[in-house]
Amino acid sequence: MPRCEWCRTPLPQREGVGRPRRFCSQACRQWEWVARQRASELQLSENELVMTRSELNTLRDQLFVLKCAIDDVERDLDPSVDPTTRDYRAALRWLLDAARPVVAEPLKPSTRLERP
Repeated sequence: MPRCEWCRTPLPQREGVGRPRRFCSQACRQWEWVARQRASELQLSENELVMTRSELNTLRDQLFVLKCAIDDVERDLDPSVDPTTRDYRAALRWLLDAARPVVAEPLKPSTRLERP
């Protein structure tokens, strides 16, 4: 299934002729353009990415919490323990609470960086 080149949201199947969609919205098209312009200014290759230390630390923290949630859920729902429906619900709630912050903030290019 094709995905938006900026936010990776699945794109609806296109019927008929014409170019395939690359973005889910005008906002994603604009952010991708801004990111390309910024990368050009900073002389970045296609495979390089710039993010602030704060953004990186926040993402690492969120991923650590998500990893802990996955470990906890796997341990709590061990079939040898015979988990109950209440256990499944609690585990799912914990997993969802840990996952939401990772996907809550949309990605956007930083405009605060200076040229090298």
